[in-house]
Amino acid sequence: MRFNQRLADKLDAAMLELLLPEDAVESLGRWLADPEGGQRYANGSGPHTISYSPLNWMAVASWPATFADRVAIESAAVSRADVVAAVTAARQSENWGEAFVATQVWGYGDTGYGPFRTRQVLAQPDADVVIAEAVSLLRYEGPVAAYEKLNTVDGLGPAFLTKYLYFAALALPKVTGLCPLILDSVLAEVLRRHATRLGHTVGYEWSEAIAKRIWRDGGWTSHRYDVYLRWMHAANDQLATTLMGWPAAPDVLELALFSGAWKPA
Repeated sequence: MRFNQRLADKLDAAMLELLLPEDAVESLGRWLADPEGGQRYANGSGPHTISYSPLNWMAVASWPATFADRVAIESAAVSRADVVAAVTAARQSENWGEAFVATQVWGYGDTGYGPFRTRQVLAQPDADVVIAEAVSLLRYEGPVAAYEKLNTVDGLGPAFLTKYLYFAALALPKVTGLCPLILDSVLAEVLRRHATRLGHTVGYEWSEAIAKRIWRDGGWTSHRYDVYLRWMHAANDQLATTLMGWPAAPDVLELALFSGAWKPA
């Protein structure tokens, strides 16, 4: 089946209208109530922690001042709250390269190639300028414009540029439009399966082929990121009005879906 944007728009419209099905709401409610699951994030995603090796990042410039000493500490952990604090400190000195590194350390965690890829990104011509410009776009034009700007940097990719936008927004006094969220292949798979099932429910026999294209594992357009943000924010509003105690911040929904709290059949 050839790609048809009109059909993609129809599937997007159905997703934005119907949002989360009943089984999703129930699964996410159980996750939030689980002490070993989402209960620790009832007040926000700040405690979500990733382990990493500071020593592996020795060759990366602009090390966040609030992170572990790369010489003295072999293993460390960094939470989302820690990254927000580091990005906030970097914002005050307008060192967006340092802010970017903080987000990539958290994003890559113990992945061995994380430092190498981060160095490659920062070595791109005018990468530091683009990284700073993206923040300005986020403040005054919104996440889609910022996404488009960062998506021009070779080797960065949507999964890691959205991590930067997500944390930058949390460190800014305000942003225009919807607050950015992380989009990676795990989140895309959830939405691909959901879009396929939803499409079949409403009689779109072609939904699987279209969902495979628009919610593929990477290379998402800024339009797709916009649809993602609108759906995530609306779905989170649905949960906040349906489930007692569900946090208002949509990054908890992002974390829940990433953690496998709901897996569409």
